[in-house]
Amino acid sequence: MPHLPLTSFRPPLWGLRPSRGLPRSRPLSTQSEPNGSAISRRNREAKQKRLREKQASLEAGIAPKSKSPAESSKAWTPKERVLYEIPTEHGEKKDVSRPLPPAYSPQYVEAAWYPWWVREGFFKPEYQARLPQATGETFSMCIPPPNVTGSLHIGHALTVAIQDALVRWHRMRGDRVLWVPGSDHAGIATQAVVEKQLWKERGVRRHELSREDFLREVWKWKEEKGGEICEQLRALGASLDWDRECFTMDTVESRPLPGRTELQLPGCPTPVSFGLLFSVAFPVDGEPDAEVVVGTTRPETLPGDVAVAVHPDDSRYTHLHGRQLCHPLTGQLLPLITDCTVQPHLGTGAVKVTPAHSPADAELGARHGLSPRSVIAEDGTMTALCEDWLQGLHRFVAREKILSALRERGLFRGLQNHPMVLPICSRSGDVVEYLLKSQWFVRCREMGEQAAKAVESGALDLSPSFHQKNWQHWFSHIGDWCVSRQLWWGHRIPAYLVVEEHAKGETEDFWVVGRTEAEAREVAAELTGRPGAELTLERDPDVLDTWFSSALFPFSALGWPRETPDLARFYPLSLLETGSDLLLFWVGRMVMLGTQLTGQLPFSKVLLHSMVRDRQGRKMSKSLGNVLDPRDIISGVELQVLQDKLRDGNLDPAELAIAASAQRKDFPHGIPECGTDALRFTLCSHGALGGDLHLSVSEVLSFRHFCNKIWNALRFILNALGEEFIPQPAEELSPASRMDTWILSCLARTAQDCERGFLTRELSLVTHALHHFWLHKLCDVYLEAVKPVLSHSPRPLEPPQVLFFCADVGLRLLAPLMPFLAEELWQRLPPRPGGPSAPSICVAPYPSARSLEHWHQPELERRFSRVQESVQVLRALRATYQLTKARPRVLLQSSEPGEQGLFEAFLEPLGILGYCGAVGLLPPGAAAPSGWVQAALSDTSQAYMELQGLVDPQTHLPRLAARRHKLQKQLDGLLAQPPSEGQAETQRQQRLSSLQLELSKLDKAASHLRQLMDDFPSPGSSPSP
Repeated sequence: MPHLPLTSFRPPLWGLRPSRGLPRSRPLSTQSEPNGSAISRRNREAKQKRLREKQASLEAGIAPKSKSPAESSKAWTPKERVLYEIPTEHGEKKDVSRPLPPAYSPQYVEAAWYPWWVREGFFKPEYQARLPQATGETFSMCIPPPNVTGSLHIGHALTVAIQDALVRWHRMRGDRVLWVPGSDHAGIATQAVVEKQLWKERGVRRHELSREDFLREVWKWKEEKGGEICEQLRALGASLDWDRECFTMDTVESRPLPGRTELQLPGCPTPVSFGLLFSVAFPVDGEPDAEVVVGTTRPETLPGDVAVAVHPDDSRYTHLHGRQLCHPLTGQLLPLITDCTVQPHLGTGAVKVTPAHSPADAELGARHGLSPRSVIAEDGTMTALCEDWLQGLHRFVAREKILSALRERGLFRGLQNHPMVLPICSRSGDVVEYLLKSQWFVRCREMGEQAAKAVESGALDLSPSFHQKNWQHWFSHIGDWCVSRQLWWGHRIPAYLVVEEHAKGETEDFWVVGRTEAEAREVAAELTGRPGAELTLERDPDVLDTWFSSALFPFSALGWPRETPDLARFYPLSLLETGSDLLLFWVGRMVMLGTQLTGQLPFSKVLLHSMVRDRQGRKMSKSLGNVLDPRDIISGVELQVLQDKLRDGNLDPAELAIAASAQRKDFPHGIPECGTDALRFTLCSHGALGGDLHLSVSEVLSFRHFCNKIWNALRFILNALGEEFIPQPAEELSPASRMDTWILSCLARTAQDCERGFLTRELSLVTHALHHFWLHKLCDVYLEAVKPVLSHSPRPLEPPQVLFFCADVGLRLLAPLMPFLAEELWQRLPPRPGGPSAPSICVAPYPSARSLEHWHQPELERRFSRVQESVQVLRALRATYQLTKARPRVLLQSSEPGEQGLFEAFLEPLGILGYCGAVGLLPPGAAAPSGWVQAALSDTSQAYMELQGLVDPQTHLPRLAARRHKLQKQLDGLLAQPPSEGQAETQRQQRLSSLQLELSKLDKAASHLRQLMDDFPSPGSSPSP
């Protein structure tokens, strides 16, 4: 087979095409889903139910048992959708002059922003070079080009979410960023789609057209139908430079079979059984009673057998070394050969050798000088070498005739179940057959050694580092790379056969290569010594492997082989981020070709994320019904639509039934609308550099609720700022209270954590820091604490400035992960004097840790955590005594002066956050007022809460008794269970401890109430016994 030197490859430059237009943004209206008023009522009822459950859990002192993701996903209720309906030209800036809708609605938030970002050029490196915060540094990446025929699934969405977060962060910090979009021409997939369309619409086969006419049809289809991926990328908010979009010009699916499995295959009249091992006897020549039994899963290839092989050390066959066997069908004599690759412990230890139809047998046959016999043709029928009784038959029809013939001759030795992996073409659904073809190869050993050395020397950094082992193993065993594909669609191989009438006796064809036919003709003339005009050249009809074209992407997308400004400025790329499953197929080949063709590594850092699996840990698979289109999670989808998509696919009836059933179980009410920002944040929140990512829709939905929390926080802040608010310069900000200082310290620490997460590319650190700040610091604590302060008269000036600063910095920290929500809210903040610092948050400066470090006070945060612990104690006391509306007075007492001083500094926040009335201090050693309940805050401090006049013991004691009876029953049930092992026993012991602690609290509360009845009897009541 011919081998083509790599340096001969100079594929044509891929064309650039302009960005496709985006759909016009829809205008502002509220759109209730069916029965809007009933839904609102159900929402209120559900909220009240959750509040009751929360109250009960507080009484129990334990969190309610969490639901499984599946249960959570069934619990969602439709939300009222708000649409943006203000007339806005495509690419014009969104109108943000009107008030924010009352609740977060993804469709409203995500409308209009993306086309404006694109039109303004925010995603172009030329724009970023003009930013005030420009660093002069370059950051460049290319997107792993997905197949143009397909659509993005949730695994692709993970890649986009991670890459876009990194790209947006680098852009905001002032780097000149280029993120190149592109799609892969998907040779086999695209050609198959167009061939089916031609047959369906015109009744025309590919070979009835010329190659040029067929390629025109493919390009036409690509322009009309191939833009779905681009629309998905836009929906995900991917900040790609669309003016630099590129287009590269097969896939086999391995299906595991547990044993006997019947499949209906194209062109075969009856189902075919696979997952079986057929045993066939090969008689030993000259010994009538001696035979060698071999096992095969493919009896249809028996006519192509040229030998039987055994391991040289297998004692069962030592006496037969060098003997010949009789072919069970033809009687032809075949050698029994020995080879160390045969595995003696599998089956009988003897294997048939069919070089023409097995890659492993082809290598074995080459080692032993065996000539291959091709008995299966390209159309899947048996060839003339099989004689008349089989010639022309479908190979699996021939299988049955062969098995019948073996039975008639007494040479069939039975069959048994045999688990195996069957290669299935994902395009046709047929079983893949291996055929010998003349192919072009690329020599890879030298390039592979360079790639291995690059990682070994540290020039190429693979992260996580555990991938280095696979990298080194693959490149230490790499063989030549077959780059031929028998297709018409793709980069045609630039090899030309020189047809010479005077070379009829030659056994080897004479080939030359060139970027054009003229160049190839010059090479041929020089090698033959004849004028080029006299030579006849025929170009090889094969095209290059799609992976070859994709491997050129990092530099061809920048203009290579021409020396372009983009190539000089942005190559090598700063980073390659992709899924770990592409490490060898794509990353390794990019490294080989990039180093060989440009003299440089295409990138110095590779970031590999894990595989996305469903909530049950299963791989995403169409046949399981768990493959999700990101747009279905973003916009929501009904179950019926999901089922229709399955039916429109290419699953066989059995797979369709399984997939449809799984969908009904996982998404009984469809998928709720979650929005782009929630999906991106969820994907980035996982430690994607470790184990596989288990994703559930309920998790994405919970982050939609987080979006709503941020939305409501900004509505409160904007309302608190008012129309006349003027932000101070950041350097003039002066906190007036310890709470102001505390929240600014938390903000500074969040900026530090985000910066560290982006620098180390551990985005889960960033999402955790942002979630913790917005939810648990700003919303749950600071906003609650500042509400009463803002109502003071006269109103203090400092808290509004702190609120603005937190909103501005907090949204900029959030922008790389939630670009739509951050832009929508940031645009509504009052402008600083002198105009906004940036037209969009996506090009605003990212808050650096250094710029905020003067606010960071770790000691204050540590001290305030003690205050928060005290708040939890006060809330638990209120829940125990069911003080739902009352605001009891509280006294705090400590024998430690430092602790007493801490309480004194935060008396007002303690009352506000603990839902209490006035909070005061009780001197050390002083007795508590009568009628107040006590709770320990620490070993040296306690809290006293007023109960007299707020709690009716006669009403409350029966409730405590009922609650105690219920918990005691649970405790008795747990104690009656026999001890288990491992995690189950740990959970059981934890539950026992929680129940015992709660029972102790209830007993103590009942004692307090009885004492209260004795000390302050109500009129007409008798003292308690």
